[in-house]
Order: sequence, then C-alpha cells, then structure tokens
Amino acid sequence: MSQQRPEPEIDEAFDRLVDEGQERLERPMRSLIPTGLLGGIDVGVGILAYFVVLHLTDNKLLASLAFSTGFVALLLARSELFTENFLVPVTAVAAQRNSWSQLIRLWIVTLVTNLAGGALIIWIIVTARPDLKSVARETGEHYAHLGVSLQSFLLAVLAGVVITLMTRMQHATESLGVQLVPAILFGALLVGAQLFHCVLDGILILGAVFSGSDISIGQWAGAVGWAAFGNLIGGIGLVTALRLVRAAPRVEEERRED
Repeated sequence: MSQQRPEPEIDEAFDRLVDEGQERLERPMRSLIPTGLLGGIDVGVGILAYFVVLHLTDNKLLASLAFSTGFVALLLARSELFTENFLVPVTAVAAQRNSWSQLIRLWIVTLVTNLAGGALIIWIIVTARPDLKSVARETGEHYAHLGVSLQSFLLAVLAGVVITLMTRMQHATESLGVQLVPAILFGALLVGAQLFHCVLDGILILGAVFSGSDISIGQWAGAVGWAAFGNLIGGIGLVTALRLVRAAPRVEEERRED
C-alpha cells in the first residue's frame, strides 16, 4: 500500500527546509564563521536586555520578555544559533541533498563561533556596565551549578524541543511578521523557564566568570557539552525525526530524484 501524501502545507514547508538546509550546508567557511559569531553577539544583546530589566525591576517575567530582543535580532539579521541547525540542515541531509560530514562541520563551526561571539559581548556588557555584575553572577552561577544530572539533561532536552519547534513554526510561513511571533514567545519561554541551552547558558556562565565568580573552565566546558547533548536529543529526537516521519513521502521523492 502506498503512503498517503501529507497536506500541501507540509509539502511546501518541507521544500523550504530542504532548500535552505542545502544553502546552509554548502556555505564556505568565510560565511559560516561570521554568521556564527553574529549569532552569539545577537544572543548577547538579548542577555543585555534581560540583565537591565531584571536589575531595574527584579521581575523575571519582564526580563524574559526583554530577552526576546536577541531572538528577534537572530531572525531579522539572518544570523544563526547552533540549535537552529537541528531541523533545517538535518532535513536536507535526510533528503540526501547533502552529507553528514557537512552537517557535522556546520554544527562544530556554529557552536564554537556562537560561544566566541557571545564571550566577547558578555565581557563588554559586564565591563561597560559593572552595576550588572551581581545579576550576571547570580544568573550564570545557577546554570554552572546544575551539574550533570537527570534534571539538567531534561532541561536541555526541553530547550532543544523549544528552539527546534520555533524553527519549524518560522519555516511554516514566508511572512516575516508571523515569524516574529515564535521568536518572541519561544525566546521568552527559553529564559523564563530556565531551560538548559548550550549557547545561551554557556554565555551566561562566562558572564558570571567575568563578574568574579569562581567557576572553572572544566565546569564551563562540562555544562556546555552536557547541554549540547540534551539539546540534540530534544531537537532531533523529539521534533525533527517526527516531522520527517510526517513528511515521509516527500523525503522518499527527494531521495529518488537524487
């Protein structure tokens, strides 16, 4: 029995994902590196907004909404987060447009450059605004002390689900105005729920270090690595894989065409 074709909207979204995924995976290093650096800087701008609002109001809900500035910047400036590459390029690889080695290259370069750009901007923030150091230290220490546990792993899984779902929703439409809605909502959710995100929380932990917190390089690297693992499981295992199953007929068509 032949597989039933998905709805036309799913076909259209799948085609957009494959085309953009192929474009991302085939970019040269001279494009990948600045895009990743800018992604870290954009998140840092959101962190600045979060710190300022939390410092002035002591209201984490308002501060979380302010953080969405960073995700709006990511969308409008066309920069990228490591976790935004769980759906789009994976779909292109599943359709056999590109290889796994290209995907791994994209992941490594994006993660490293996100953290490098974020490290620069968070250092600038706490140096230019020393009054924010207490907020930066408290926030970063929270994530540094989560450690390797089931709780921190599941927080990382949820973060991967949230970001990948945000990416899927944004690619369901070509309307920029509509795409802004998940950027704002999911950006606020990520921070407000204190989910464990490798790039965001890696930058926040560095903010605590630059503010005088006694956090070792090993703690930082362990937190980033553990969060990245959970993010991958949540983003690919709980969202991307199921989306690909739903669009299985289109995946098979793509493979036959290649």
